[in-house]
Amino acid sequence: MRKFVMLFICMIFLYGHMFGQANYVLSGQVFDENNDPLPGASVLLFPIEKGTVTDANGQFVLDKLPGGSYILNILFIGYKNHVDSVLVKNNSSYKAQLEVANLSLQEVVITDNYAENRKKEESLNIEVVNDDYLKQNLGGSLMSSLERLPGVTTIDIGSGQSKPVIRGLGFNRVVVVENNIKHEAQQWGSDHGLEIDQYAVDNVEVIKGPASLMYGSDAIGGVIDMNNRTLPLPNSFGGNVDLTGKTNNGLLGTSVSVYGRKDWFFANLRATYIDYGDYKVPTDSVDIYSYRAALHNNYLRNTAGNEKNLHLTLGIIQNGFQSKLFVSTVNSKSGFFANAHGLEPRNVDTDFHDKSSRDINYPYQNVSHFKVVNTTHYKWNASKLEMDLGFQRNFRQEWSAYVSHGYMPPVFPDTLTFDPDLEREFEKFVYTGNLRFSHQVDEKNQLVTGINSEFQDNRIDGRGFIIPAYEQFRVGGFFVAKHKFSERSRLLMGVRYDYGTIETKEYYDWFPSPVDEDENTGLEYLRRAGNIDRTFSSLSWSVGYNYDLKHWSLKANVGKSFRMPIAKELAANGVNYHRFSYEVGNPDLSPEISYQLDLGMEYHSERFAVGTTPFLNYFDNYIFLNPSSDFDRLYGNGNQVFYYTESKVLRYGAEVHVHYELLPYLQLGAMAEYVYSEQFSGEKKGYTLPFSPPASAIINLKYQKKKVAFAENAYASFDYRITAPQNHIVPPEVTTDGYQVVNLGVGGEIEIINQKVNISMQVQNLLNTKYFKHTSFYRLINVPEPGRNIVLNVSVPFSGKL
Repeated sequence: MRKFVMLFICMIFLYGHMFGQANYVLSGQVFDENNDPLPGASVLLFPIEKGTVTDANGQFVLDKLPGGSYILNILFIGYKNHVDSVLVKNNSSYKAQLEVANLSLQEVVITDNYAENRKKEESLNIEVVNDDYLKQNLGGSLMSSLERLPGVTTIDIGSGQSKPVIRGLGFNRVVVVENNIKHEAQQWGSDHGLEIDQYAVDNVEVIKGPASLMYGSDAIGGVIDMNNRTLPLPNSFGGNVDLTGKTNNGLLGTSVSVYGRKDWFFANLRATYIDYGDYKVPTDSVDIYSYRAALHNNYLRNTAGNEKNLHLTLGIIQNGFQSKLFVSTVNSKSGFFANAHGLEPRNVDTDFHDKSSRDINYPYQNVSHFKVVNTTHYKWNASKLEMDLGFQRNFRQEWSAYVSHGYMPPVFPDTLTFDPDLEREFEKFVYTGNLRFSHQVDEKNQLVTGINSEFQDNRIDGRGFIIPAYEQFRVGGFFVAKHKFSERSRLLMGVRYDYGTIETKEYYDWFPSPVDEDENTGLEYLRRAGNIDRTFSSLSWSVGYNYDLKHWSLKANVGKSFRMPIAKELAANGVNYHRFSYEVGNPDLSPEISYQLDLGMEYHSERFAVGTTPFLNYFDNYIFLNPSSDFDRLYGNGNQVFYYTESKVLRYGAEVHVHYELLPYLQLGAMAEYVYSEQFSGEKKGYTLPFSPPASAIINLKYQKKKVAFAENAYASFDYRITAPQNHIVPPEVTTDGYQVVNLGVGGEIEIINQKVNISMQVQNLLNTKYFKHTSFYRLINVPEPGRNIVLNVSVPFSGKL
């Protein structure tokens, strides 16, 4: 704590020193292609992130600027972003003429100069999307909205929850970061989604490949990095109203944000409410093991839910100094498909569950995620200091009617402290601290060093048990050197050391079970988990190289990554009611070590672009849940027993994209992805890994024009997704047939009574095709993907000057 106090005092001293520097004024004027003044253009100055808007004469003024070198970014809808370096050493002026923007060839993502710069700086393969892309591809959750990106899939749990899979790796192998702080929930559960409000995110970076160097353990498969980069302009106010509707599950949602900024201080408030019913599938029944469950009007019973979220952002912006405080609470209640959770499918009261498609009955879950994050950075001369502090509380309860299994008493005792219908409860407290320092040595060399630390305290309650309570601590330090041989050629090298501990708490059943000892049978409270105290450490490294020509972009990265085993892998011992399995951990597991080679090659011209991002990955000890021939008898139902084990695994694959501009406003494109995995040791030698996505491709035709009739920035898109069969499985998985799905999209910006309104509409699964996605959670019990779904999003922005 004293270190943080000293750091804060030093920052105050440096902040005061900043005001002793001379301040200058940068003024200028912005013109269009006809050399006419362009009013309303956004003018941004980096890295101090100061901005303004041009007046009626296209003029702007940025004052109180310390002397130094800056990046000037000028943006206006329909025109190419204008980026230039400016040197401020006295009061100066600047003139800019913007070029009309043509249709972007890289339709797979919607990018700006920030995105292009990130891709040039990052030797791993990276995709960057913004708020417009998310609204045009709105899914049931943020992760499903990203699924159109090549190399990204999801493990879906119903219509409102999903978790990301990058190149076939998911769960705790993909780090999700929000505002520089790693999002920590209960990602280990195959039926647990992520508590993220997709309306509250305006920028998402997807890093494909091992990113342990900067993000530490768990980033062995990739990173989903969400950061709210948009800052209000000085002396302005505004906001946005989003209205969303979906036909498949009757979803109705709204998200309202209001912001204001006065000179150096700004605030932003957002509230989101979503309510949805049971979702429909294109079948009238599903086969759950040996039982065929009929579906009422094609509804997957008890999959309704709702979401209530609140976000507050406060910020201070000064020359070279910026501090933001994010406070958020995300709350959801959602039902579990009644035929697939704990009870025998044939014992479900279908009359009760089918009387309404919008009620939420047993079994269901309540989840609340509270988060407080502070991000602060201070820049002086060629140096930058960044500090992130975070606190999270994730609270999850799973509810279902009490039913005795195995030796549980038929009538729940009234002497226990928890509710008999509380199946499981998890409460996790997370404390995070990051410190990062970067220094631009000269025009060609940059050094970055930092420390990441995290402490988790996870508590449990309820009648059921699968993982014990535990405490976990992780800390890691890294050093990165970046060298620019030229504007076209860059080298990145880095090394990192991680240290972590995990302590699990022993757990005894709350009911006695018969035990045979010395030919006598007695009753004992069985110990399900013991005290485990493990320590892990590892050295990670990465070397990457980027080379950019006029039409070519080449990159390569090789590195070693590391992941600590989680509590479930070490100490699980219970029934997973969602997949009717009994899961057992292994306290002797070693940490995962991964070696990976990533390449990237792209050619782009004015009308044509093609690129590929191949990778080769080797795990020395990949941890996975291995099915056995054993069956659990002690806790009822005779579930098959799965043991956590490890094996050597080889993985390789690639993503490919091709885009061609047929006409000035019409683009044809294709995106494809392929992943192959094989175990090289252990009982399942020669098999793949669970939830391995099959090869797939999207053929896209998109029309986009600045103005069509009364609509501006209008677009229409056609997606034809082709997915191959997945016959390369690991038992007890079953093969999945290939399928084709057609999706449509249309949207634009219209003006209603002097108010701009952004409209985007999708038709998902246009032909109401019945198909099974191999990475879907409910695919394990033969539930197909949702049927036809029309999604409408209306966004109404408003703004003004204070």
